[in-house]
Order: sequence, then structure tokens, then C-alpha cells
Amino acid sequence: MMAGVQLHQLAYFVAVADARHFTRAAELSHVSQPSLSQQIRSLERELGAELFHRSRSGTTLTDAGEALLPLARRILADTDSARRAVAETVQLRRGRVRFGAPPSLCASLVPQVLGSYRAEYPGVDLRLTEGGSRDLVRDLEAGQLDLALVVASPVSEPSAAMDVTPLLHEDLVLVSASPLPRRRARITDLRGRGLVMFREGYDVRETTLAACRAAGFEPSYAVEGGEMDAVLAAVRAGLGPAVVPGMVAASAALPSTPFAPPGLGRTIALAHGRDLPLTRAAAAFRGALLTYLREADRTGSLPPGTLLLPPARTGPGPA
Repeated sequence: MMAGVQLHQLAYFVAVADARHFTRAAELSHVSQPSLSQQIRSLERELGAELFHRSRSGTTLTDAGEALLPLARRILADTDSARRAVAETVQLRRGRVRFGAPPSLCASLVPQVLGSYRAEYPGVDLRLTEGGSRDLVRDLEAGQLDLALVVASPVSEPSAAMDVTPLLHEDLVLVSASPLPRRRARITDLRGRGLVMFREGYDVRETTLAACRAAGFEPSYAVEGGEMDAVLAAVRAGLGPAVVPGMVAASAALPSTPFAPPGLGRTIALAHGRDLPLTRAAAAFRGALLTYLREADRTGSLPPGTLLLPPARTGPGPA
């Protein structure tokens, strides 16, 4: 850490940056406003630059404050991880796992894994973040997640700073309010049709766009910008078809059609930041996930439309 800079000063700085208000930040930090202001001034003197523009209308970051903010977040995240790692016992009676996954997996695969892990380590605090792969990778890089299931595809590659283990291949399918005339859809069937499209940040959106462009056309939208539930509701309302993960289609009670070979799919991978070693609780969670997938593959109970990839099938046992 920077010489002379105290951790609590960085914590107060981040609190003010988030709240954009000194008094509100002091309340959230459980410290008096004069004490917080004094610590911010000490931090500014130590760094030799003002960190905030202060005015009656509010508080905003200076250029120096903008530069410091991501570093301060990372330092605090690293420190918090270190404290928790030290506090964990050999039996993992305590600890924390911050895990992220896309909505389709949160509604299918993830609950079973969380249940098996909770049964073995009831004292570990489990925190689940649901989001698109790009958002999850950003949270991993910021130290705000320990592990995440993300999509690794030609249009949605995790960062080079990530340690990525491919786990599953999942088919993408076309869903609509009424059955489509073909047993298997083709990408060109989407030409000129108003699609129901996910918001930016969803890998399914990027994969669909890339497939359409590779076929020589830009898709048109009946409605766009939705999350998973909103997309499925719009399809049910007859607004148009949508390309969705196979796991979602299996439980959505909507007519679905696979794409003709070579099909349309995605690779689901487990990712974590290389610069932040896994805590024992997170490593045990990784092991529980891999064990669950191997057993589900053995018993034929993997989610519909998914295939276990060789690294997870033949890799080492749980860490």
C-alpha cells in the first residue's frame, strides 16, 4: 500500500465517492462527519492532490480522485480477502464465497450446487451475484467476486487476467409464442423478423448478432433491452421470437426450435482473477461445482442442451 496512507482513509474516500456526500458517507461509515472530513484532508495532503470538488450541490471526484478510486477499491478488496482467509478455520466453519453467474444458470444449475455446498459447509457465507458475463468479469477484475460462471465465446472472451476453466457446452435455441414451421431453425430465418433482444452486456445478444452478421444481415428488433424474464414475457405476448440458452427454453413452457448444424451455442466456463488467490472457502466451492458436474454427467442429469467438456471430465479433483 502507498506509504503513509491508512486503510481507513481509503475506506472513507470510497464511501464519499459512492455517496457523493460527506455527511451521508459519514453516516454509512458510522463515524462523525468532522472526523471523516479530517481523514479525507489528511489523505489529500499525503497524496498531494485534492480528491473531491466540494460544493453546495454535492461532491464530485477530481481527476486525481477518479485515478485513485479503482486502486482504492482493489486495495480494500485485497485486504478484506486477506482478513477473511486468516479468519477461516481448517474445518471451514467460517468464511465467505462471492459467486456470480448468468441468469439462465442461476435458475437451473446454480441452486443445486449451492445446496450441496451449504450442506457440507453451513457456516460459510454464500453471496450470489446474477448478471451478464461482461458484468461478472468486471466484478472479478475489481475483486468483488471470488468465482463466476461466465460465457467464453468468440464474441465474449473473459479477460486475459482471468484463470478460466471451460466446463460446459450449451446449445442456443429459438423460442416463439407458436411453433416454427421448421424442425430446425436456420440463422437466415431471423432475417427481417422482429426479434425480442436482450440488453447489452448479455453474451446471448452478442452471439446472436455475430451469427446474423456472419450470414450477411443485421437483425431487426420488435423490442430490445430486457433481462431474461422480460424477454420470455415478451415472447409469450407474441411480440416476436428470441434466441435463448437451451437451459432456459427447457423450463420456459414455450415452443423451441434448435438451430441446424453446426448449430448455435456457447461455452460456459468457471473464472477467477489470477492476481487474487482463492480463499479456502472459494476453493472448496470450486471443488463442489466440479464434483456436481461430474456426477450429473455420470447420471445423465445435466441440464437439457448441455454437454460436459473434457477439462471438467478428466481434470483434477476438488481443490
